[in-house]
Amino acid sequence: MASRKHFFTSESVGEGHPDKVCDQISDAVLDKILKDDPDREHARVACETYVTMGLLIVGGEITTNAYVDIQRLGRDIIEKIGYTHPKYGFDCHTCAIVNTINRQSPDIAQGVNVGGAGDQGIMFGYACKETKEYMPLPISLAHRLVKQMADVRRQGVLKYLGPDCKSQVTVQYENGNPKRVDTVVLACQHTEEILDKTGRHITDKSRQEMIDEIAKPVLRGLIDKETKYYVNQTGKFVVGGPQSDTGMTGRKIIVDTYGGSVPHGGGAFSGKDPTKVDRSAAYMCRYISKNMVAAGLAERLLVQLSYVIGHADPLSIYLDTYGTGRLPEAKMVSLIRENFKLTPRGIIESLDLLRPIYHKTACYGHFGRPDDGDFTWEKTDKAAMLKKQAARL
Repeated sequence: MASRKHFFTSESVGEGHPDKVCDQISDAVLDKILKDDPDREHARVACETYVTMGLLIVGGEITTNAYVDIQRLGRDIIEKIGYTHPKYGFDCHTCAIVNTINRQSPDIAQGVNVGGAGDQGIMFGYACKETKEYMPLPISLAHRLVKQMADVRRQGVLKYLGPDCKSQVTVQYENGNPKRVDTVVLACQHTEEILDKTGRHITDKSRQEMIDEIAKPVLRGLIDKETKYYVNQTGKFVVGGPQSDTGMTGRKIIVDTYGGSVPHGGGAFSGKDPTKVDRSAAYMCRYISKNMVAAGLAERLLVQLSYVIGHADPLSIYLDTYGTGRLPEAKMVSLIRENFKLTPRGIIESLDLLRPIYHKTACYGHFGRPDDGDFTWEKTDKAAMLKKQAARL
């Protein structure tokens, strides 16, 4: 019988991408409040950031007893990302920063302060056995490529690289299993020193250096002589970052999650405190799906929760095992209700979400990263119990 073949593509963007600059600043504001507010349980943060050429605007609705120096925090994050000189088109020392933050609406607060969800919405979580992180392979590789770009830039391996970058990976599947990397796309901001005599293209030497130092170390074992590479395909990428493109918080929701492999509820994560179920319930959905797959209850599992503002319990629980489930779906839903706290307060307590851990989530994906225990939704501490309970059903 002939094998079934298909291709799937995911992308990621690096720390210096304008949208990710905004995500990092919004989450840094949240972290500062969770660190400094003595009543952090009642702090409310919905922080949005906008960046364009020479300008950063921070706004949103925040209620807190902590003080956040938006000017200092914004410049510190931009500096850490690497926008430290006008040659990159954006400079932490000279960009203008505008603060337009207001307080949270009391109409929302009266429903949230008693334990209700901070908004209506649907959230998805997913896990599969394609990688040891229980993530789809294309998005895992795309994240690793942009992380590698940042590493070789900071280590001085490729000194001409700038902070802005993107990646894209196409994986070939056979009978549902990943087999090889078919196509790699790298977009790497760089200085003018690697342009050829025409000034319109990078040199062949620099192109090969990017493949050798960025792509091959990450993709070793998955690439072959047929793998195709597209590097700075317009010819050059000197003008990048906020000089070339505006950025906003929450515009990379597919990059942040599963790379398009499964549905997305539509809500962004960065800049939102954990009473916002857009964020916390999506983390819980991932925690549920990963533990159930680790318990051997399915090869792939999608979990959906839905909420309404001001109400604590989810309105619905849906799951899809894509035909790989070991139990009827009704019994799996019963296991979820029995073993996982699904109210906003229950999620916050069980995943320990009132900690300043969020700046780290703003780049390289919110899932598939253990990160020394800070990403509690990545633990598989319930897998053994779930496996034992399922054996009795």
